[in-house]
Amino acid sequence: MLLSATELSLSYDYLCLLDKVSIAIRSGEKIGLVGRNGCGKSSLLKILAQESSADSGDCSRRKGLRVGYLPQAFELNETLSVRDNILEGASDVLAWIREYESGQGTEAHQATLLEKINLADGWHLESSAANAASFLSAPPMDCPVSTLSGGEKRRVALARSLVAAPDLLLLDEPTNHLDTEAISWLEETLKQFKGAVMFTTHDRYFLDHLASRVVELDQGKAYLHEGNYSSYLENKAIRQTIADQGERRRQRFLRVELDWVKAGVRARRTKSRHRLATFYETKDLEAPVEEQEMDILIPPPPSMGNLGVELKGAGLKVGEGVDAKWLFRGLTLSLTPGRCIGIVGPNGIGKTSLLKLCMGEIAPTEGSVRIGQKIVLNYIDQSRLQLSGTGTVLEVIADGDETVRFGDRTINARAYLKRFQFPEHRANEPIDQLSGGERARLLLAKVLKRGGNFLILDEPTNDLDLPSLRMLEESLVRYNGSALVVSHDRFFLDRICDEIVAFEPEGIRCQPGNYSYYLENRLQRKASRNVAGTSDKTEKPSVPKTKTKRSRPRKLGYMEERELEGMEANIQQAEEGIQSLEDTLNDPQFYVERAHEAQAMTEALESRRQEVTALYHRWEELLAIKEASEQGKDG
Repeated sequence: MLLSATELSLSYDYLCLLDKVSIAIRSGEKIGLVGRNGCGKSSLLKILAQESSADSGDCSRRKGLRVGYLPQAFELNETLSVRDNILEGASDVLAWIREYESGQGTEAHQATLLEKINLADGWHLESSAANAASFLSAPPMDCPVSTLSGGEKRRVALARSLVAAPDLLLLDEPTNHLDTEAISWLEETLKQFKGAVMFTTHDRYFLDHLASRVVELDQGKAYLHEGNYSSYLENKAIRQTIADQGERRRQRFLRVELDWVKAGVRARRTKSRHRLATFYETKDLEAPVEEQEMDILIPPPPSMGNLGVELKGAGLKVGEGVDAKWLFRGLTLSLTPGRCIGIVGPNGIGKTSLLKLCMGEIAPTEGSVRIGQKIVLNYIDQSRLQLSGTGTVLEVIADGDETVRFGDRTINARAYLKRFQFPEHRANEPIDQLSGGERARLLLAKVLKRGGNFLILDEPTNDLDLPSLRMLEESLVRYNGSALVVSHDRFFLDRICDEIVAFEPEGIRCQPGNYSYYLENRLQRKASRNVAGTSDKTEKPSVPKTKTKRSRPRKLGYMEERELEGMEANIQQAEEGIQSLEDTLNDPQFYVERAHEAQAMTEALESRRQEVTALYHRWEELLAIKEASEQGKDG
C-alpha cells in the first residue's frame, strides 16, 4: 500500500466537499478521479499531496514514498530556464547524485544512495527531461520561463512532474493545453509508468484507455468502481437504479405508515412504539439527490441550400520573405448540409486559421473558397473573448431583460439560464466571479441561442465537466445543421464527427469517418510505409528487374484450421471469465469478506483482458490468411 486515506472530511462555507471519504492507492494503479466541477476533486488531490489538510480524517503514507504533484494552479521559477524548471522536479534525485559523487559517507551509505539513484533512473535525468519536453511540445530547453504563455508553462510543469519517476503521481487535469499528439504520448507514458497514478481529467478517451479504477466524488461521497471509464458508466447506472428502487420503497412505506399514524393508533404497546419510531427514522432519511444535468437546446437551423462551404485546392501561407511558410496546401473540402467535420493537429499548426478561412475572415493564398449565400454562421472561440468585459450572467444572456431571443422565438431568460445550471439566485452574479467551467457553460448559452445553420466550434469542450460534455454531444448529434469543430477531445470527436481533417507531418489529410477510424487508418498507413521501407532496404540492387510470376497466398495449415474453428468458443469462454471477475469485484460484500484478495483479483482481471485482446488479434490474423487464400483461388 502506497497511501491510505481514512474518513477525510472537508467543508467550505457550509458546502460539504468531502464527507468521510476513504481511499487506498496501491502500487501500479491508475486511478481516474471524476465528478462535477467544484465537487472536491482538486481538494482531495491537494490533501493527498500534503499541500493542505482535511478538517478531519487521517492520511498515511508508506515510509520514503516519493510523490509527484501537478496542481491546476502551479508555480514555476520565473528566473530559471525551461530545462532547470523541469529538473527541479527531480531535486531530491539531483541531491543524491551530488552526495554520491562527493564520495563522502560510509560504503553502506554510498551503496544506499546508488540504489536510490538507479531506482529513480537518475543517471538519465537530462535525456528524460529533454524527451518529455519534446513530446509535450514544450518550448526550447534554454528558453526563459518568464517569456512563456500560460499553456506553455503548463506543459513545462507537467514535464517537471514526470521527470523524477516518483512512486506516486497526482495529476490535476494533465491533458489541459495539450494537443492530440501530446495527449497520446502522455497516455502511453503513464501506461508504461511503474508507479501509481491518480488523475483528474475531462478527456474521456484518456480516462477510458488509462484508468484501471475510477473514483467518483458525488455530494461529498466517494464511489469506487473497478475498471475504466466505460465500466464506471455501467456500474454507475446500476448504482443509480438501486438507489431509485430504494427511494421508491421508502416512499411506499411512508405512505402506508403515515395513514397508520393519522389514524390515531395509541402508541402504548411496545410494538406500536417501535412502529412509530421506525416511521420517524425512515422519514428522516435523506432521499438521493438528483443530478441536475444541463439541457442544451439549439434552435432549428434554417435551410442552407445545396452549398455550405467548399474549398478547392486551398492553401494558406503566413509570413513574408524568408520567414514565409505554408500552413497547408491543396485542401479540397466540402461542408454540405448535415455534415460535422472535426479538425485535429498539433498546437500552432493552423487549425484556427483554417476555421477563419471557412468563415470568410481571411482569403486563401492559393485555390478557392466558396461560401453559400444562405449560410448563417455561429462561432465559439477558444479564447472566450465573447465573454470579455464586465456584467452579470443575465446581462450577458439577455442584456438585462427578462426575455431572450431563442432562434426565431422569445423565451424567459431565467428559465433558459437554468438549462445551463445557472439557478435564479445566480442570474445577477458578475461574470468575473465565475469559474472556468461556469464561463464555458455561459458562453454556450450565449452563442447557441442564436441558432444558425453552420456552427464553428473552436475547442468547445474546454473546462466542461463530464456530464456537461455528454449533454453538448447529445445536442450536436440532434442538430440538423452543419458543424466544423476543432477539438483535442477524442471521445467528443468520435461521437459527433463524420469526417476528420488532420494536420499531419506529411501534409493535411481528409479522412471520412470519426476519430477512431482516422487513427486506425493512420496506423495502417504507417505500418505500410514501414513494410515498404523494410522491403527497400533488403532489396538487392544487383538482381535484374524481370517480370516474375505472382506468388499465390498461402493456405491455413491443418492446425491453424482447427485453431480458427475453435476461436469463437475460446473468446466466449475468456469473456465469461472476465464477466465473472468483474461481477465479484463490483459486489460490495466482496470487500467486506475478502478485501485481501482484491489486488490479486484485479491483476487476474487485467491478465484476462489482455488474453481476450490477443485472441481477437489472432482471430483476425487467421481470417485474413483464409480470405486472402480464397481470393487467390478465385483469381
